[in-house]
Amino acid sequence: MELNETLKELIEPVLAANGVTLYEMKWLGNERTLQIAIMREDGSMDLDTCAVVSDALSTALDSYKGLDQAYTLEVCSPGAEREIRSLSELEHMEKPYVYLRLRHPVRGQLELTGEVQSFENSVITLKYRDKAAQRTAEIPQEDVEYIRLAVRI
Repeated sequence: MELNETLKELIEPVLAANGVTLYEMKWLGNERTLQIAIMREDGSMDLDTCAVVSDALSTALDSYKGLDQAYTLEVCSPGAEREIRSLSELEHMEKPYVYLRLRHPVRGQLELTGEVQSFENSVITLKYRDKAAQRTAEIPQEDVEYIRLAVRI
């Protein structure tokens, strides 16, 4: 079994015990830093939770003999504008504000930013601003080329 798969199996119970899920795990800088990005089911994260999870993961990883080199553990949030990798994530979020790139235009636009009102039956209902007008669009899942969280300005 590959090292990353073994590490995922080792850390998943620690993450579950702390009420978070793994967003991404990767090695940085000539494989000397193990970066583990975590989030709650609703997509949120805070610094205190990262610190608690980091301590718990350090203990679990220190007990594993398969890491034969010195490394630094970095536990972090996936970020305020993280990519949404599965639209099912939207089901657990409270009206997330998102940026969408579409395969087919909506009112002549291939890019929209707005608030997800719902995600049901593989259709995103998005409330967005088009110039001065507030609009709502129903976007089928297959029309979404890319989606990420966005920050309101």
